[in-house]
Amino acid sequence: MVKPQVWPQRGDSSRVPLGQREEQSNAMFPASSVSGMYFNHPDSKYFAVGKLAKDQVEDYTLRKDQWMEVSEKWLAPYLDY
Repeated sequence: MVKPQVWPQRGDSSRVPLGQREEQSNAMFPASSVSGMYFNHPDSKYFAVGKLAKDQVEDYTLRKDQWMEVSEKWLAPYLDY
């Protein structure tokens, strides 16, 4: 099976990032830990997740089978109490 090349599929090879090339395995060179193909749609709906209430953290703590203090430590930036 022949893998399709990523850059030509985009339709405009002049938009290939400077210094980037595609290996036979479809890997990008030089390697990048932040790469991907992102798709959107005009009718998409995006939302933000609010802060966590204490009852949500208690439920999470029970499901994780850990101490409440541990959950609160790791979830601190997202707590609403």
